[in-house]
Order: sequence, then C-alpha cells, then structure tokens
Amino acid sequence: MSNINTNPEEQNLLDSIFKQKRILRSKVRKTLKSMDPSLRSHEDIAIQNNVLEAPWFKSSQRLCAYISCSALREVDTSKLLSEILQTPANGGDMNRVKKLYVPRVEDKNSHMRMFHISSIDDLIANSMEILEPAPVDANGHEREDLMQANEPVDLFLLPGLAFDKSGRRLGRGGGYYDTLLTKFQELAKEKNWRQPLFVALSYSLQILDEEIIPLTPNDVPVDALVTASGIIPITPAALDRMKL
Repeated sequence: MSNINTNPEEQNLLDSIFKQKRILRSKVRKTLKSMDPSLRSHEDIAIQNNVLEAPWFKSSQRLCAYISCSALREVDTSKLLSEILQTPANGGDMNRVKKLYVPRVEDKNSHMRMFHISSIDDLIANSMEILEPAPVDANGHEREDLMQANEPVDLFLLPGLAFDKSGRRLGRGGGYYDTLLTKFQELAKEKNWRQPLFVALSYSLQILDEEIIPLTPNDVPVDALVTASGIIPITPAALDRMKL
C-alpha cells in the first residue's frame, strides 16, 4: 500500500521496495513449500511449547492470536488456542482464564477486525477455507470487537512469511496486520494503556539475515520471535517481560 500524499520521488522508492518484497515473498514461499513435513511438525510442536512456557504468555490475560492455515504454511496455533480457551475445572483458578481475540478479514482494503471468541466452535470457514469468527454469535449478539475493548490487550501472536532478528516482519502483502497493529497502538496510547507485546511465530527457515527485508513507513516491527529452538527477544519491552 502506498500513501496518497507521496511525491513522485517517494512513490518511486516505495514502488521499488514493494517490488523487492514481492520477489522476497516468492522465494520464501518456495522455501516453505519444500520444507520437510516431519520438520514442520516438529517445529510446530516446539514453537507452541515455547510459547506456553514463556512468562509473558502465562501472565497475559487478554491476547490476540491468529488461526493457523496449513495451506498458507503458517506455524500451527491449534494447541495454543486449545490451551487459551480451556476453562479451569471446578475450583480452578479463574485468574488463569485468558480472553482471546482472533482476526476476521473484512474486505480487500487492509481492513481486518479482531473479535472475542470463547470456543473453537465460534469459528467458521470463509471462502478460502480459513477459519474466522462471525461478527455475531449463535444467539445473534454482536461479538466484542478488539477496538471497542475496555481493557488493554497484553499480547499479539503474529504470523508472517519472514522475519529477522532486528524485528522486521514480511507479511503477505495485504497490509492487514500492520494497519490493525498501528490502530491498536494508537488506541493504547489514547487510553494510557501499556503497549502490547508483538510476538511472531517463526519456522527456523523463515528467519533471514538482518536488513534483507525491506521496510516502508507503515511496517510495524515485532518485539520478539518464537522459534523451535527458543525465544529471541528484540526490544527492551520483550526483555523486560521475559523476566516476569
């Protein structure tokens, strides 16, 4: 996406960056397509276990997470979602209950919303066979939208095509996450909330050398990466919350 107020020189630069991104996306997709299925399965399990054991995950009460799509070769989140949505048994610690928001793509103009769900049954497959929440529940009630939340969100678990250890993230080109994350950062600032932690889940082969991923002014960096071999904190916020 380009800004409508850019001058010709800036637009040429942006066009060049978008072209570089398209080329890089094509390379990463080919690499992911050739990834050994047993390695993928091993890393899916290890990455999710690393998230579940992380202090910043355990302490999070409200979080956003993507619904993984195997066709897109995203890091699996099914175990994470199951754990998040699990209700404590009778007499269990209700403080451990986490509130979960998941994404729904609204249109082709980078408009995505995050809705609160309480069960996997709240999800339905869209035209691309990607699971999403319907805007209303089974009783016809509107689901709570993240941007109308009355409390801060602690954590975003993010997908992507590629990342580097300086926090750069290469998405799929739609700008959906960058747009949503920017809006929520603005909301948190307006309400004087602590900014959420942006954590990306990454296969080992998705982590590229630094500065290979080109940047535009609209790109939102991540605070940490979670890989099969461990957690890579990037920002001071990530380092601080790892100590919890």
